[in-house]
Amino acid sequence: MSQGPNRVFDEFAKLMTDAAGVAQGARREVETALKGQAERLIGQMDLVQRDEFEVVKEMASRARLENDALRAELDSLKEQIAGSGDAKSAAKSKTTKKKPASKS
Repeated sequence: MSQGPNRVFDEFAKLMTDAAGVAQGARREVETALKGQAERLIGQMDLVQRDEFEVVKEMASRARLENDALRAELDSLKEQIAGSGDAKSAAKSKTTKKKPASKS
C-alpha cells in the first residue's frame, strides 16, 4: 500500500508536466499567429520606414536653413533698396526746390 499514494503522485506529476508542455506549445502557436496578424496589419497600413523618415527629416531641415538664409538676404536687399530710395528722394528734393513767387 505504500506504493499506492506515491504512484498516484507520480502519475499526477507526469500529467502536470505534459499539461505544461502542451500549454507551452499552444503559447508558441498563439504568439506565431498574433505575430503574423500584426505583420499583415502593419503591411496594409501606409507606414514609413525609419530610414526613409530620417532622410525626409534631413531634407526638411536643410530646406528650412536655406529658407532662413534666403529670407535674411531678401531683408538685406530690401534695406538696401529702402536706403537708396531715401537717398534718391533726398537728392531729388534738393534739385527741385520751389522757386519763389515773383511779384509782378
